[in-house]
Amino acid sequence: MSFRVRQRRAAAALTEGMDALLVTHLPDVRYLTGFTGSSAALLLAGGKATLFTDGRYTAQAKAEAVGTKVVIVPKGTLTAACEAAVAAGIKHCGFDAAQTTVATLETMRKAVPGKVRRSLFRPSGPLVAHLREVKDDAEVEIMRRAALTGCGLFDRMLGYIRSGLTEIQVAAELEHAARLAGAEAMSFETIVASGERSALPHGRATNTKLPKRGFVTLDFGVVMDGYCSDMTRTVHLGKASQEEFDVYHAVLEAQEAAVAAIAPGVALGDVDEAARSILRAVKLDEYFTHSTGHGVGLEIHEGPRVAKDQKEVLKRGMVVTVEPGVYMPGKFGVRIEDMVLVTAGGGEVLTPSVKAWTQL
Repeated sequence: MSFRVRQRRAAAALTEGMDALLVTHLPDVRYLTGFTGSSAALLLAGGKATLFTDGRYTAQAKAEAVGTKVVIVPKGTLTAACEAAVAAGIKHCGFDAAQTTVATLETMRKAVPGKVRRSLFRPSGPLVAHLREVKDDAEVEIMRRAALTGCGLFDRMLGYIRSGLTEIQVAAELEHAARLAGAEAMSFETIVASGERSALPHGRATNTKLPKRGFVTLDFGVVMDGYCSDMTRTVHLGKASQEEFDVYHAVLEAQEAAVAAIAPGVALGDVDEAARSILRAVKLDEYFTHSTGHGVGLEIHEGPRVAKDQKEVLKRGMVVTVEPGVYMPGKFGVRIEDMVLVTAGGGEVLTPSVKAWTQL
């Protein structure tokens, strides 16, 4: 899908009475123009798109934002965009309130004359964020490549993980391998949580040594061409107890049930319930303390949200994570996560590396 088509769709999504859209959230700017710089404001008005940025990005903006008018300003890109809106005679300009701080809104209002200050800017909702939920074919191919790179990294780590290494050593080895494999960056700070620390859903890597016996959870992702991947695998070092074995397989069954529930038209809350009901049946649901998943794309966490009672339905082209977990404080935790593309016939797992019980 071309950037011009995306821009037209964003403009068409404006509510009645709004004649322009001011975009300041950088992932949204990138989605609509291709521009990857750290300073930008985009004004969509009158069927045209104008990107405002500063002199650091003169060459970059013209190379990346092909087909979009680029205006280089000495300072104050947001102020320049607001002044341009007034000069163009725009009456009501939408903005995403979820991505606009109080300070940013104040800057926007100060940039325009008092006579239009009250009426010009109107919250339009997350219009671009909603468009980004459904990926086009080009986005899917990038995300598939990023996801498969992650799978290769996990396979590599199976030959590296051993008792006595620190969690930080494991994270460093994984991240070094990711860069050698072509990753621009990690999607987020790599999670390596072992032993009792595996009961921490967001257990960042520490100097804790991997135990002789116990779980190790790896949660990581890579960025390629701006798009994120995300996956989690839990492995076991040494001989496992029956409880550890049973909990792992309960989480695996819950995860696979949720993946199987994915299809166009299915409510996101029903996908969550598919996982939660499995854990409820074996009295582990109280240890499942977060939602089942989230959308992923230019940001590691974006819409839609796969959670309890969510009425929004899945659409073909959405990419969501499915990541149920059980966390038993003072004992251990297990999480298994895949990225899943919603297809015409169901869901395609983009992270197909081994999930079966792995004992090292």
